[in-house]
Amino acid sequence: MSNAACYALSDWGTSRFRLWLVDGNGHVLAEKRSDDGLDTSRARGFTETLEGHLSALGAPADLPVIICGMAGSRQGWVEANYVPVPADLKAILSGAVKIEGITRDVRIIPGLSQSGSSPNVMRGEETQLLGAILDRDLSNGIIAMPGTHSKWVALEEGKARSFSTYLTGELYALLASQSILRHSIGDAATHASPDHPQFKAAVELMLSGERMLGELFGIRAAMLLDNLSPEGAASRLSGLLIGAEIAGAKAKSESRVTLVASGAMAALYGKALHIAGLDFDLVDADEAVRKGLFVAASSIWPAKG
Repeated sequence: MSNAACYALSDWGTSRFRLWLVDGNGHVLAEKRSDDGLDTSRARGFTETLEGHLSALGAPADLPVIICGMAGSRQGWVEANYVPVPADLKAILSGAVKIEGITRDVRIIPGLSQSGSSPNVMRGEETQLLGAILDRDLSNGIIAMPGTHSKWVALEEGKARSFSTYLTGELYALLASQSILRHSIGDAATHASPDHPQFKAAVELMLSGERMLGELFGIRAAMLLDNLSPEGAASRLSGLLIGAEIAGAKAKSESRVTLVASGAMAALYGKALHIAGLDFDLVDADEAVRKGLFVAASSIWPAKG
């Protein structure tokens, strides 16, 4: 294995920035993570932000960079237009947009769009999706990618046929920090546990057909009347939201799920899928996005591979 970096891979989201230097086999040589997401980078300058992180990792001036995520949005560095579904994920890599007016060769991968009665878009997850497909050599099935805006993708003959978005992560953050439930959860928002009885009970409630909006205030009431702990409140809120998401996805398909997640998210969704009776395989989210970015880089600059 060569120790020389061949590509820089970046997942540039709304709030977070991740950068990896990899060799010709995709092995990680160096890594950088920061809070330089879309808004911060737009104020500072996208070129300055990227070059600052590359310099910190000792990247050579001619190292090419492939980017996925919100840096390619309308509010980002340059807009990388969406590719409509059904879409061959490998084919969309050819639509990567080159950043003009800078010395370094930097490309941004386009997202996916869905028109019609269920309009939808994704940006960044399409690269993670490609990595997950390659990891499991998938052609058909359901791919679940939890996050701020969770994506569930129907894969058919190697193409993304359709997808749904659930604002689960964003709603959790808003309710835990800005609604009346903040008094029940306090500093325990990051302590939702898949092993807490409140999580299991909440997921089961959503799978039984109950409506989430009618259950949220019960978290506040349980704290006042039953001394529900902050950890219990966080676990119940997480269970209600994730349970509602999985109930909605299960109503569309009960096929085996490929869960693309890491850390706490993998544990929470894994437990919820088990409660729902859905079989699943787990793919590490970080590895999936790196693999997708590496395939994109290799297709654009094959001589570097």
